[in-house]
Amino acid sequence: MSSKIAILGTGNVAWHLQSAFENCGHVITHIYGRNLKKAERLVQNSYQAEATDSLDFSASQAEIFLMCLADDGVAEVARELVLPDGAILAHTSGTLSIKSIAYAATENIGVFYPLQTLTRGKKIDYSQMPIGIEAETSRAKNELASLAKSISQRVHTLESGQRRLIHLAAVFACNFTNHLLTISKKILSQHHLNFEILHPLIAETLNKALEISPENAQTGPAVRGDIETLDKQMEALGNDEAVAQIYQQISQHIIDYHSVSDE
Repeated sequence: MSSKIAILGTGNVAWHLQSAFENCGHVITHIYGRNLKKAERLVQNSYQAEATDSLDFSASQAEIFLMCLADDGVAEVARELVLPDGAILAHTSGTLSIKSIAYAATENIGVFYPLQTLTRGKKIDYSQMPIGIEAETSRAKNELASLAKSISQRVHTLESGQRRLIHLAAVFACNFTNHLLTISKKILSQHHLNFEILHPLIAETLNKALEISPENAQTGPAVRGDIETLDKQMEALGNDEAVAQIYQQISQHIIDYHSVSDE
């Protein structure tokens, strides 16, 4: 069964959910953007959505309103929204409580959290994207869960506290890991070496962590207690104090973690 959805926001999450929903037969009625030009650019990829910079949706045919907004704008927009009777309103944040939209003019509030790194234009397999659902009413929960299941095989009911912990873990697993890869690329680029030489290593590292668990997959000088190699690599980073500090702190944490684990 198809749903009529309005998307509030014009960023990466909005771009992906618009595509995922329409590909499954749902109807995107509106795309809201505080910057109307950004909303107009996004609707160019939609079958029939209208761009708007107005938060008055009293005449909208949409049944579900998804707030794909930066966390610091969610509460304010929720207060200003004018919704049709019976509308369901949900945010997509990994960190905000469901209560952050409690002042909206509807009792049917919830959370629709896509647990994935999303970049505009980068296609992903939505069927394998975990989606966390939370809701204040049974109707909102059922509708949001049904919407999630229409695009994903991995739908979970998560309380706000659970979702915040998952998001925190995701920052380490995704954002921090990606930044470390950025540092790796920079080290090689500074010496005119191609980052592609690390591609097989990176792929095997991630695959192995998923297959045998990351603590069992740990290798390298720190876990071996190879102080001589650690010192030499610290010296090689002598001209970049910030990166040297990251290297030292992570290496020490690996040593400490595995020395405790082995006891």
